[in-house]
Amino acid sequence: MELETLVRERAAEIDRVRSDVGAFKIHYEQQVGWLHEELDELERAIVEAELGVLSKREDIPPSSDPAAGARREARPRYTSDVVRKLFRDVAKAIHPDLAADAVTRDRRHALMIEANRAYALGDEERLRRILHSWERSPEAVQGSDREAARTRLVRRIGELDDHLTALNGELDALKDSPTWKLKRMVDEAAAQGKDLIREMVGRLKVDLIVARNRLDAIQSTP
Repeated sequence: MELETLVRERAAEIDRVRSDVGAFKIHYEQQVGWLHEELDELERAIVEAELGVLSKREDIPPSSDPAAGARREARPRYTSDVVRKLFRDVAKAIHPDLAADAVTRDRRHALMIEANRAYALGDEERLRRILHSWERSPEAVQGSDREAARTRLVRRIGELDDHLTALNGELDALKDSPTWKLKRMVDEAAAQGKDLIREMVGRLKVDLIVARNRLDAIQSTP
C-alpha cells in the first residue's frame, strides 16, 4: 500500500533527523556548552558579589526568597474508581492474550504498557484516549465476512493517514527546533569554509576572561 510506504519513509526520515540532531547536540555540548555553563556561573557570581558590596554600603540585610515559605510538595495522585474501571475496560479490550497473530499481539502489548503507565499516574484522560483509539482500530473489528474486511481496510487507511499526519507534525517540529536551525547554520557555514563552532568558542573564551576580571575587581573592592 502506497500510504504504508509513505509512513515508513517519513518515520525513517524522522529517525535520521533525530540522529543528526542528537549527534550535533553532543558535539555542541562538548565544544561550546560547557563554556556557556561556566560563563553563566560567573555571571551569577558577579550578581551575588555586586549585591554583597551594595548591602555593605547601604547596610541592607540579604533578602530571603519570598516564595520559599509558599513551596509545598506536590500532592500524590490517588487512583480513583473511575480510573480503575477505565483500566479494566482497556485491559479487557486490548490484552495481548486476545491477539490472533504476532503483529496484533505486539501492538496490544505496546498499548498495554502505555495503559499501565497511565493507570500508575492516575491519568484518566490518557486511558480514555487509549480505549477510544483501540475501538476505532482495524483490530477491533470482529468477523471474517466481506463487510468486516472492508471496515478493517477503511479503518487501516484512516489509521495510516492519521499516523502520517502525526509524523509530518513531528518532523516539522524537529526541523523547527533551535538545535536543528543552529545545525543548519553550522553546516551552511562549513560549506563556505567557515567554522562557526570554533568562532563561538573563541568569543566565549574572551567573554570568560572579561567576566573573571570583573568578578576579581568586585571581590577586591573594600
